[in-house]
Amino acid sequence: MDLVRIEPWQERDLGLLRRINTPEMKRHLGGPESEEKVLARHRKYVDFGGTGAGCMFRVVGLPEGEAVGSVGYWERVWRGATVYELGWSILPAYQGRGLATAALVAAVAQARARRRHRHAHAFPSVDNAASNAVCRKAGFTLLGETDFEFPPGRLMRSNDWRLDLTAGVG
Repeated sequence: MDLVRIEPWQERDLGLLRRINTPEMKRHLGGPESEEKVLARHRKYVDFGGTGAGCMFRVVGLPEGEAVGSVGYWERVWRGATVYELGWSILPAYQGRGLATAALVAAVAQARARRRHRHAHAFPSVDNAASNAVCRKAGFTLLGETDFEFPPGRLMRSNDWRLDLTAGVG
């Protein structure tokens, strides 16, 4: 049985983004953003799907059909190559059920179907045990620790997890 369904980000998802933008949810990501930045991020997420450079999704928990978080992929240049970066957030009430891993696997399938880049990366904080476990469960390979800029202007110590998007593709 599927645990989640992912749906492209829409106008109606602003409330979900606000629920994600809390001190608890953003403790490994530099803290909550201002309302102005949340509105700008929401606009970017809504407009992003049509660019071909990636997509943000709302994560819908099944069978209830409740919005439980977000997941997405986008292009970035990493160590001289263009790759997809992936990120996710699952609301606290829904954590610990495997939903983040299921959402990440679904987003990877979407990225893989584009056949645009060989690798996908995720960069959770070295202190974020749950997100690092999600990477491992989703089949990513740990390449090691790195300094990673997020949010812009702030370096954080992250793990660099990589997945070969061409593996198993004919």
